[in-house]
Amino acid sequence: MPLKVEFLFDFGSPNAYLAEIAIPGIERRTGVKFAYVPILLGGIFKATGNMSPFDSLRGIKNKPEYQALETQRFIRRHNVTKFRQNPFFPVNTLMLMRGAVAAQFEGVFEPYFRAAYHHMWEEPKKMDDLEIFRSAFISSGIDIDRLIARAQQDDVKKRLIDLTNDAVSRGAFGSPTFFVGKEMFFGKDQLRDVEESIVEQTRQPVSKTA
Repeated sequence: MPLKVEFLFDFGSPNAYLAEIAIPGIERRTGVKFAYVPILLGGIFKATGNMSPFDSLRGIKNKPEYQALETQRFIRRHNVTKFRQNPFFPVNTLMLMRGAVAAQFEGVFEPYFRAAYHHMWEEPKKMDDLEIFRSAFISSGIDIDRLIARAQQDDVKKRLIDLTNDAVSRGAFGSPTFFVGKEMFFGKDQLRDVEESIVEQTRQPVSKTA
């Protein structure tokens, strides 16, 4: 069976945005395609008692500054040029994530995904405001009214809930989370280990001849 490699993401996570930029390089080097799995980060936080670094690091001396330094190192290592902090962070991503599921069902996930990340972390906007949300996607050529309507249907809502609950049941507590087969990795800084695990799990055993 082919190795299943999954990228569990929520558009509200800047670290998931940064991690995704490195995925195509890993795919080229390993020959393995990642499956993009939408999850609702707020649901995961509620289920696990976790919270975003925006909240958990508030008031802590030195740690936020160090994490900002690590982010800059990651940006330099991967030559990230378009990333901008979203001044409206944190953003409620329920519309965005339901839209991602709807886009997968409708076969337009790639353009929707790129547009969502563009308007969250490249030309940042308040993407939990419905009118701003609509205008942003329309400007990117997305038939967003069709996806908004699709996102209100029960199968889309259930799919997002099921993916989120499944992520928690497998050990996830945030985003980005990666699964290489059954092995879980959390955070953009684990991408080297993700790639190493892919190589190890896809390495063909050497046949022995008598």
